[in-house]
This record gives sequence, structure tokens and C-alpha cells, in this order.
Amino acid sequence: MGHDIEKEQVIKFYKVIWNEHNKSAVPEVLHESLKFRGSLGLEKKGYAGFIEYLDMVHRALGDYRCEIKEIVSEQSKVFAKTQFSGIHKDEFMGVKATGRQLIWEGAALFHFSNGKVVSLWVLGDLDSLRSQLR
Repeated sequence: MGHDIEKEQVIKFYKVIWNEHNKSAVPEVLHESLKFRGSLGLEKKGYAGFIEYLDMVHRALGDYRCEIKEIVSEQSKVFAKTQFSGIHKDEFMGVKATGRQLIWEGAALFHFSNGKVVSLWVLGDLDSLRSQLR
């Protein structure tokens, strides 16, 4: 698998799965034994665990978007610097809806096996996010 295919998978992960909230693309991009740690610090496994996280974020944040600011690939790994945003419309991180737009930065490390994401570790700027929720 070339680096370009893996980069395309990362772009599809954010554009199709996250921004379009298209769960049908999950098996095309993610490995069934996925180990996932999201920008909010929650860890999930497999398709069901990931989809639970995806739906939770979309339920809490309207017009949710992930924007890739920078992307680097090497061998079976891709790193993406990202920005996440959404309108706080439901309880999120223990805080009732504020109606405000939330924006925070993230850094994601994707590991691939046979062209699919087998593990994903995302670090989110939670201090910035919490300060917007006050």
C-alpha cells in the first residue's frame, strides 16, 4: 500500500465519516479490530465502539467539522494536525448546551494494516475546549 492510499483514507475518515456523519463508510476506512482514542480522551474498540463515539459527538455538537491543517505519512503511519468545531447543542463533557461554537485543535496518529486504520490515537487541546465551556 502506498502512502497516498493511506493519506486518502485519512482524508475520507474526516471528510466522509466525520463531516458527513456517514457511518456506511466505516468498514471501508477502519479495520474491524480498530483501537481508537478520541480527542476527548475516550477509548473505544471496533466499529460499534467507534460509531458510539461518533454519534455522541454529533448529538452534542451541531454542524460538527474536522479540518485537516497538516498531514504527513511514512510507511504504515499517517499524522494529521486537525481543528475540530461544532455548535454546542446538547450536553457535552458534562456541560449543558450553551449554543456557542466550540473550536479546538487536535493531533492524530493513524496506524494502518492492509490499507485500513487499525489504531488511531488523537490528542485534543482539552484545556482550550474546557475554557470555552465555562
